[in-house]
Amino acid sequence: MNIQIFGKAKCFDTKKAERYFKERKIKYQYVDILRYGLSKGEYQSVKAAVGGDMATLVDEKSKEYEKQYIKYLAGDADKEERLLNNPGMFRTPIVRNGKKATIGYQPDVWGGWE
Repeated sequence: MNIQIFGKAKCFDTKKAERYFKERKIKYQYVDILRYGLSKGEYQSVKAAVGGDMATLVDEKSKEYEKQYIKYLAGDADKEERLLNNPGMFRTPIVRNGKKATIGYQPDVWGGWE
């Protein structure tokens, strides 16, 4: 397995995800999404893995979401560009294993990856 956890340092679910993999002695790579963000390719891969809907990736409760006025933009391309330029709007943790990905804390799905 090649696990990547994209998360925020202050996110409780990100910490729980890290603990899940540590307890099972599964190596993972942690990526601070606020610092490094997601590349366009990573974003497309995650979006495809979770059903192809951008809305599942966006945390509508985040402060960044309110600042960017995303819900008032018309085109998906504009919304995706804002999302990629403001990684604080992503729901976390985003856990990737190759072409598979999950959003949020989902140990039931991760258990199937082992």
